[in-house]
Amino acid sequence: MRGTGETPGPAGATTASPKRKRRRLPVVLAVCVLLAGCGLVAGGYYFDSVPTPSDLKLPESTTVFYADGRTPMAKLGAQNRTIVPYDQMNDSAKQAIVAAEDRTFWTNRGIDFKGVLRAAWANVSGGQRQGASTLTQQYARIAADLRGVTYSRKLREAVIAWKLDDAYTKEEILGFYLNTVPFGRGAYGIEAAAQTYFGKTVRRDAPPERQLTQAEAMVLCAMVKQPEADPADPEGTPGYDPRRNALAKQNSIDRWNYIRDGMVKLGYLTSQQAADLAYPDTVRPIDKDAGRSDLDRPTGLVVNHVLAELRGTEPFRGKPDEVIRDGGYRIVTTIDKRVQDAAEAAADIRRDTAPRAVRGQPRNWQAALVAVEPGTGRVLGYYGGDKGSGADYAGWYSDEDGQARGFGQHPPGSSFKVYDLAAAVRDGISVKERFDSPDTKEFPASGRTKGSAAGPIRNAERAPCQPDCALWEATVASLNVTYFELTERLGTDKVIEMARQAGVESMWETVRGNPRPQRVDLRSDPANEVAKRFSTEVGIGQYGITVQDHANGMATFAAGGQRADAHFVRSVSKDDEEVWTEQLRTTDLGLDREAVDQLDWTLRRVRAAKLDNGWDSAGKTGTWQAGKSTTQNVHTWMVGWTGALASAVWLGTTDGKPLRTSDGSYDVYGSTGAAPIWRQFMTKATEAMKLDPGKYRFGEPKFPGDTPEPTASAPPPSTAAPTPSDSPSPSPTPSSPSPSPEPTGRPTSRPTLTPTLPPPPTITPTRTRGPR
Repeated sequence: MRGTGETPGPAGATTASPKRKRRRLPVVLAVCVLLAGCGLVAGGYYFDSVPTPSDLKLPESTTVFYADGRTPMAKLGAQNRTIVPYDQMNDSAKQAIVAAEDRTFWTNRGIDFKGVLRAAWANVSGGQRQGASTLTQQYARIAADLRGVTYSRKLREAVIAWKLDDAYTKEEILGFYLNTVPFGRGAYGIEAAAQTYFGKTVRRDAPPERQLTQAEAMVLCAMVKQPEADPADPEGTPGYDPRRNALAKQNSIDRWNYIRDGMVKLGYLTSQQAADLAYPDTVRPIDKDAGRSDLDRPTGLVVNHVLAELRGTEPFRGKPDEVIRDGGYRIVTTIDKRVQDAAEAAADIRRDTAPRAVRGQPRNWQAALVAVEPGTGRVLGYYGGDKGSGADYAGWYSDEDGQARGFGQHPPGSSFKVYDLAAAVRDGISVKERFDSPDTKEFPASGRTKGSAAGPIRNAERAPCQPDCALWEATVASLNVTYFELTERLGTDKVIEMARQAGVESMWETVRGNPRPQRVDLRSDPANEVAKRFSTEVGIGQYGITVQDHANGMATFAAGGQRADAHFVRSVSKDDEEVWTEQLRTTDLGLDREAVDQLDWTLRRVRAAKLDNGWDSAGKTGTWQAGKSTTQNVHTWMVGWTGALASAVWLGTTDGKPLRTSDGSYDVYGSTGAAPIWRQFMTKATEAMKLDPGKYRFGEPKFPGDTPEPTASAPPPSTAAPTPSDSPSPSPTPSSPSPSPEPTGRPTSRPTLTPTLPPPPTITPTRTRGPR
C-alpha cells in the first residue's frame, strides 16, 4: 500500500505521484554487462529470488511499561528498533538523510546507472571494484543482507533496487530505509536512534520540545556513513559518533557541515537558516545497554514473569520468545511504579531506605516482597532480588524451555495460620471459642507424642490466657498447640483447600529419601487427595509456599473472600491494535460477611500489623526455626492487608544458615525481621496511591451466640521473643511420599509447568524445625 503523506522533495516540493512508466534501457544495459561477467545462471537466480519489503519481517524492539502505560520498565529485543510509519515522522530526518546519502533520490530511478556501469566495466576489464549506491540500493543491500563490495552483490543490489523503485513510491522506500538503517550503539531505524542519542522522538504528533530537530537529525544521519568504529582500529577510524573520541566528533562536525550544505542546495534550508543552525552538543553519553535497558534491575524479574505468562496466552502459545521480544509490542504490566518504588525501598535491605532493623546486616540476608491488588489479582509490586539476572526469592516462573526458575518457596511458619483461621470461621467456628492451650500437648492421631521422634507439639510463645485461650487470643500469640488442634479438627484437606482457593497454587512436600522438596500443584487433584501428601503440620506452616502465592491469598481476604488470579500483564498491543488483554474474574471462597469481619477483627489485633497512617490493617507474623534449634531461625514472614492493598514479606538467608545479626544475635523473628519491612512498605505504598482510608474500613463482627464478648480495645497478648524449650519442634511426617501428578487443562493466570523447581538454598527439609 502506497504512502499517503506528503514528502519533502527538492526545494520543499512534494512528490507523491502515481506510478509512472520508467525507461529501463540504462538498467538493462548495465545488468547485461554484469551478467556477461557473472554468468546467466546466477543472473537468473537473482531475478527470481530477490526479496521485496513485503517479504521482510524486521525485528522491532518490544517495550515493557508500568501500569500507567507511559513509563517504560524495560526494552526487549535483539535489535533496538521502533518502527514509525513514514507519514507519522516529522521532516527532520527525511530531509537530512537525502542531503547526506543521495541528493538525487527524488529524481533518480533507484539505481546509480553510472555506478552500475562502472562496476560492470571493472568486472569485464579487471579494474578496481566500485562502491557508491543510491538510498534505494542501500536499502536493498540491508534488506537482502548483502555484504562486501563484489560484482555479484552489486548485481543483486541493482536488481532489488530496480524492483523496489518499480513497485513502491519514493515515500515508501524512504520510510523503509529510515526504519531499517543502522545508526550505531545498537540503534536500528531513526526512532531508536533519536531515543538513544537525544532522548527524543521523530513522531510528528509528539510535543514540539520532544521532537527531533533538524540539527539533531543531521548529527544522526552523519553516522550512517560509518555507524560503528572499525574494530581493527577503533581510535584511528572511530566513525561519526561525537561521544566516541575527539576524532569522531570532528568527523561528525565535518559531515554535519556537508549535510547542511546539501540541505541548502536541495532547498530544505535557506542560506540564512543554514548560517543560524548550530551543531548540537547534546548527544547522550554512550550506553552499552541502550538496546536492552533495565533488565538487570529488580524489575527484570517482573519481565521474566511477564514472558512466562504470555507464553500461556493464545497469541503466543507455542511460539519462541523472539516473537515477543522482536515483535514491536507494547506490553503494559500490572506493576504500579509508586508501589514498586516503595517495595524496592523497603525490601532491598542493602539500601539506606530500608528499615533500620534490617540495614547493615550480613550479606547472606535476603528479603522478598510481593504486593497484590485485592479483587483484581494485579501484582502491583514485586521484589524478588536486586538483579533481574539473579535469583528470584519471591516466586517462580518457567523459562522458554519450560524449565522452572526461581527460589521463591519458603516454609511460611505461623503466617500460614491465616488459612487455618479462615477455614475455621467459614465452618462456623467463632474466634471466641476456647481451646485447651498448654505449653505442650500430645496429638496421638497425628503421631505427635512423647514417644515419637518429633515429640509433642510445643508452643514457641506464651500468652496470659493459657492454658485456656480463645481462638483470637491464640492467633495473636501464635500458639502452635491451639492451631495444631484446630487443623486436626478441621482436617488437613479443609486447610489446604482454603489456601488453594485463596491463592496458594503450589506447596512443596517433603519426600522420604529425596533431599529436595517437591512441588505439588494444589489444583491438580481434589483437596482430599492432595492432603495425603502432607501431614497435620501443614496447619503450622511446615511446607514451603511462594511469597507471590501468599500475597495473593492475603489479597483474597482483603477482598472479602473474592479470589482473583495473580498476574503481571494488563495488555499487549501493536500498532495501536490490541493483541491481548487481562482476563479479570473472581471466585467466591464462601466466606460470609460475619466470617470476613471475624477474620479482620482478629488479625488487626496482631501488634506487628498496626499501621500508623490511619488505615485499617490486618496481618500475621511467621517464623521457621533452623534445624532442631529452638533459638535460631532461618525464615521470617509478615503478611497482611488493608482494603486496598495486600502484601507478603519474607526475610531469610541465601545459604540456608540461621539469621544472625551483625552483632552476633540470633533474636530475629517475624515481628523483628520481616514485619518492619512490611509496615514501612504498606505505609509508603498506601500513601503513594493517594487513596482515602475511610473508604476501606473493616466491619465489626456480631459474634452471634457467643458470650462474653471481648472488648475491641482489649490488648493483645505479649509478642515478645519466645521462650526456648528443650523439646524438639514439629518435624515432617508426610503421609504419602509419591510425586504429585501435574494438572491437565486447568486455566490459570500463569502457564501450568511440569518441571520441579530447583531446591531453594535456604531449605534443608531433612532437619526438624518448628514455627513461631
